[in-house]
Amino acid sequence: MTPSLRSPYAVWVVGLLVYLVAVFHRSSLAVAGLAATDRFDISAAQLATFTMLQLLVYAGLQIPVGLLVDRFGPRSVLLTGTLILVVAQAGFALSSTYGLALLARVFVGMGDAMTFICVLRLVASWFPGRRIPLITQLTGTFGQMGAIGAAVPMTWALRELGWTTAYLVAASLGVFLAVALLAVVRDTPQVTHLRGPALSLSAVRTSLAASWAHPGTRLGFWMHFVTQFSATALSLLWGYPYFVRGEGLSPSAAGVLLTIMVVAVMCAGPVLGWLVGAHPWHRSTTVLTIVASIVTVWTVVLAWPGNAPMWLLVLLVTVVGVGGPASMIGFDVGRTSNPDERLASASGIINQGGFLASLLLVISIGLILDWRTPGTGASYGPAAFRWAMSAQYVLWAVGLTQVYRYRVLARRVVDRDELEGVDTTPAG
Repeated sequence: MTPSLRSPYAVWVVGLLVYLVAVFHRSSLAVAGLAATDRFDISAAQLATFTMLQLLVYAGLQIPVGLLVDRFGPRSVLLTGTLILVVAQAGFALSSTYGLALLARVFVGMGDAMTFICVLRLVASWFPGRRIPLITQLTGTFGQMGAIGAAVPMTWALRELGWTTAYLVAASLGVFLAVALLAVVRDTPQVTHLRGPALSLSAVRTSLAASWAHPGTRLGFWMHFVTQFSATALSLLWGYPYFVRGEGLSPSAAGVLLTIMVVAVMCAGPVLGWLVGAHPWHRSTTVLTIVASIVTVWTVVLAWPGNAPMWLLVLLVTVVGVGGPASMIGFDVGRTSNPDERLASASGIINQGGFLASLLLVISIGLILDWRTPGTGASYGPAAFRWAMSAQYVLWAVGLTQVYRYRVLARRVVDRDELEGVDTTPAG
């Protein structure tokens, strides 16, 4: 292998591409929701079950995947996840029944769960400490380009190529990435396959209990919970149907709005990364401000008489999109609240927060749509969507209350000067 292929940036780029494609697979159903209701003859609640199971598997595997990475190294786990995604998307492409399609989405969630943590571990192993925060933020930011690929291009592919061909082409991307991963990625600059010691059940329980006991970990969990779910629900499933059926937009306009939301994610990430690095004591204030903005704009949209104007919907997806990278602030709180030996378990706990909230919202929207339009299948309209999207207020109320609660508790045990890097040593 040539030295250039072993450079940190080459390893990171390949890992980033794997994560990007995983996000693409995760988001590919967002523009295929209406097609899926026709293909499988299902209701809104059944459609939401696709994403519900996918998110449930993803959230449930965060801690086990972290332990697998510690045991077998990121390269092996990342390769396994890539291959699982190939098989899962191919199975989804060929599924002709609702049950088989559900099974395929379960494995999509499984493969997706094996990507982000692995890339973060590679970043920590290949880059010096001063660069890790920036590269981590860029990983989350550029990884969202996969959602762009799942918006306009996937809309075109479904229309021009049909369901089966579009998803088979998407699945084939993983084959090329698996080859690149084998050729370029090493677990560390010194070792291709890193193997860690086996962890006992008691050691795992002790680590998780200690992580959850710190109020900073809980604060990070609720930060992740309250910031992410609105953007995730729109990008993974309900954004396209909402804009088309709820706001009366054309399919292409709905795809453009979803793309704008991803661009907002990508632009906000580096800005928030700088802001958090410069003012770590105010991380919870940043989260509270962002969520308040999201709640305000959603309230205006839902209260607007008739269809909301395009400028307001653009503002909506922009503000909601900022919530995606804002969820990364929770990981930074967990990082500064736990010792190195507990970072993996703390990150796994925190990463469950946003996906748990997203799971609850996705299935709630489906159930409410069916409740408000019984027996009409995919014919739900603006009034039903207004009821369904209002389910977010319950999650916002719980999340904001908990963020404020644990912000108070965490600040009691965190030294502000130490957190902000202020030198308190007496002169001389």
